[in-house]
Amino acid sequence: MPDPARPPRQRLSGLGVSPGRSAGPLVRMAGPPALPAARPVTDPAAEVATIAKALEAVAADLRRRAEGTSDTTAAEVLDALAMMAEDPMLREDAERHAQDGLDAPHALDAAFGAHRETLAALGGYLAERAADLDDLKYRAVAAALGLPMPGIPSPGHPYVLVAEDLSPADTAGLGAEVLALVTERGGPTSHTAILARSRGLPAVVACRGVLDVPDGTVVAVDGRTGDVTVGLTPQDAADVVERDRRERDRLAGSKGPGRTADGHPVKLLLNIGSAADLGPDAADAEGVGLFRTEFLYLNRRQPPSFEEQVAAYAEVFARTPLVVVRTLDAGTDKPLPFLGLPPEPNPALGIRGLRVDRVLPGVLDTQLDAIAEAARTTGGTPWVMAPMVTTVAEAADFARRARSRGLTQVGAMIEVPAAALQAEELLAELDFLSIGTNDLSQYTFAADRQHPGLADLLDPRQPALLKLIALCTEAGHAAGKPVGVCGEAAGDPLLAPLLVGLGVTSLSMAPVCVPAVRDELSRHTLEECRRLASP
Repeated sequence: MPDPARPPRQRLSGLGVSPGRSAGPLVRMAGPPALPAARPVTDPAAEVATIAKALEAVAADLRRRAEGTSDTTAAEVLDALAMMAEDPMLREDAERHAQDGLDAPHALDAAFGAHRETLAALGGYLAERAADLDDLKYRAVAAALGLPMPGIPSPGHPYVLVAEDLSPADTAGLGAEVLALVTERGGPTSHTAILARSRGLPAVVACRGVLDVPDGTVVAVDGRTGDVTVGLTPQDAADVVERDRRERDRLAGSKGPGRTADGHPVKLLLNIGSAADLGPDAADAEGVGLFRTEFLYLNRRQPPSFEEQVAAYAEVFARTPLVVVRTLDAGTDKPLPFLGLPPEPNPALGIRGLRVDRVLPGVLDTQLDAIAEAARTTGGTPWVMAPMVTTVAEAADFARRARSRGLTQVGAMIEVPAAALQAEELLAELDFLSIGTNDLSQYTFAADRQHPGLADLLDPRQPALLKLIALCTEAGHAAGKPVGVCGEAAGDPLLAPLLVGLGVTSLSMAPVCVPAVRDELSRHTLEECRRLASP
């Protein structure tokens, strides 16, 4: 018979984007400030001044948060948001609305709304960034109304935070009371997902119906499976937390290089954006498999100087002997103002990655010069790879330019089917390949990687994607050259044995993912991995 003391259980499903389990009372984040009725404006200059003060207050608050966090990923995101709040075009638009007769809160609302529509119309990654503008608008309107800026609740006890979506500023400001995150919107590459992974916080996104669960309801969150169980007792929740603690302690005790149960080596590498990401967890990995150099370029109105680049690269090369450097991956979700690239109707299929070199070749040449100089300075031997390589000619040109500067290990990201289908020919020009499963899925299935309704198409277990990966690893095996994976799939412990069974030689991931992947690999022999990969 049902226990009358136990509340009825309900299971909701979303996308697990940051592994781990936790449980506790649910607390929903409060909505944005209500916009009052418009009031007559008698002094437009005063409204203009209020607009300036509000935007400056938002930017200052975000920069204060950036300076106060030790999470470099969060700091970079917050700095980027501060720059958006300081956008002179946004401010001019709001001021124009005030001069036309709107009070400051409504002028800000109108200006942010117009900019949001522009981003949303571009689709893909840029549409995802439209939510960032919503958050900035709410903050600016609150400041103009003299209200506290919206933010994370502080109920005075540990809790599971639930929201429609979380802004980067909210996610970066999470305190120790937050046990897990669940959002009704968002995708696997949203800021919520990225920042949750960097903190090791269990997170589920695109979970329909979670906002209907009343505050205080005890829920369990599984960031690996995407399950949210509603209606636990406090004792149930305590059991979930305890089991997760024991599991994390067990995984933390595992050290050493990545190997299958029978000793087959699989390098476990890290995805980083700067030397600051090489924290204590770096010693638990075997090097860096993806150094995302674009973070050095973000939030800049001018490109970083040659000397600045040399210093940033040398700092990483000096810390670890194996570093795979990805040259600038700009465009789409990473628009860089200094590049001056014009808007595109479909930026995901436009000038991005290595294609920036078609219009601004000096950017890549300077970067390769800086990487080579940093290698000479430190005595390191970095591997260098280009993003969004599509043709053999592109690969050959990139390899020629890198090798002419003394860089001996040259490779390419495999992110489009055209490149995977020509893996053998690419490896005739290159020394290694690294598969970016996020973009390779998006382009193989013509499915926006941010779209929560297309998650099934973006599942890395899709047979078509696995066949493309197999083409790359077979070409690598024939040429005697390594083929790694540096997309989100590499950090999934349940998928890692399958990728190894396909012939992948290295897996590069967020530091927090390394212990679980190492543990899972140690439970399978190479032959078992190969059976998992068999059609």
